[in-house]
Amino acid sequence: MKTLKLRIKDKHCKMLDQLASEVNFVWNYVNDLCFKHLKRTGHFFSAYDVNEYTSGTSKLCNLHSQTIQAITEELVTRRKQFKKAKLKWRVSNK
Repeated sequence: MKTLKLRIKDKHCKMLDQLASEVNFVWNYVNDLCFKHLKRTGHFFSAYDVNEYTSGTSKLCNLHSQTIQAITEELVTRRKQFKKAKLKWRVSNK
């Protein structure tokens, strides 16, 4: 397997920071949604269940719908892996 090493130019930093901020926003929203659902019903959301609540989000932010689905799948996977009801919030520094 070959690994390519690329340097990202400084002109792309603002766009990447904005995308990272939007990813953190989606992560925090899904994390809060899952925790509130767990408190109300006592059951965990699956990634499929969360996708119904995040449909249409790609129209509001600059993320593709597959990216949003990958974020929800990752959150559900990590929540199961670490056996936590709520994961840590993600914060954008800028």
